[in-house]
Amino acid sequence: MAVHVTVWDDRDRAGGGRAPTASVVPVTPAAAAAPALFIHNIFTWGSDSTYGFAGQRPLADSRPLLLVDRRGYGDSPDTARSDFDVDAEDVVEVLGDGASAVEFGGAHLVGHGNGAVAALIAAARRPDLVRSLALIQPSAFTAAAHHPVVADLLDRVRDGAPGIPDGVTPEQYLRASTEGLGMAMPEPTSRRLRAVATSMRERPIWEAEIPLEVIRGAALPILVICGTWERAPAAYREHVGLPLMAVAESLTDSLGGRLLRVPGYYPHTQEPAVVNAALREFWG
Repeated sequence: MAVHVTVWDDRDRAGGGRAPTASVVPVTPAAAAAPALFIHNIFTWGSDSTYGFAGQRPLADSRPLLLVDRRGYGDSPDTARSDFDVDAEDVVEVLGDGASAVEFGGAHLVGHGNGAVAALIAAARRPDLVRSLALIQPSAFTAAAHHPVVADLLDRVRDGAPGIPDGVTPEQYLRASTEGLGMAMPEPTSRRLRAVATSMRERPIWEAEIPLEVIRGAALPILVICGTWERAPAAYREHVGLPLMAVAESLTDSLGGRLLRVPGYYPHTQEPAVVNAALREFWG
């Protein structure tokens, strides 16, 4: 397999504790519930407690959780340039190795930010391997290009908005992207800085073409989760929050999904109990 997958399965652990991790997907037909596959955003990796899905670990008490580390992140191999289309192919490979062998009709996909874009593309390519699609603040800007606040964002980035200056280090970029917007900067560990360096080289997410018609045709259950952003630093809310909220609303409408608004601006890490309860209900 091209990427690392952490597997959490606590169904046989009455007292909790750590489940083994693996780079393969040991899902068997004896599983009581369809697995859920998580795809992370930038600056992070699958099991990260700061920006990743560590807060969703309680969900492993009822089904296997498969946490993908995208290429260049976590325990996956390096990549010259992270690319959402390649990520989508990796997700399809994980689904094919782990979920299609299960007599559940596939896995539940959960994607955050750029990872949600990869989830959307993967679901369009192999809807037969997907049971449902949960999108946490998806960065699918091109799918909401008609919305004024998103159109303004796309105009800025496409008309030559300044990129990352030469010589900027991952630590400087992490500081500017957090403290520079009024947020706390996570500890710049080597693992974090590697994730930031990969994020700095990602293919621009506004180049993604979201196959909305294919996803609509697949009639997948859709849950979109978005923060309310009222507690976010003002600059972060204006430049990031408003476009993300517009995308969430647009995708919900265009895909016939359900929108859940959660206080804060990082729903699954700031309000994990709310998000986890919603996912349990959504998965049934």
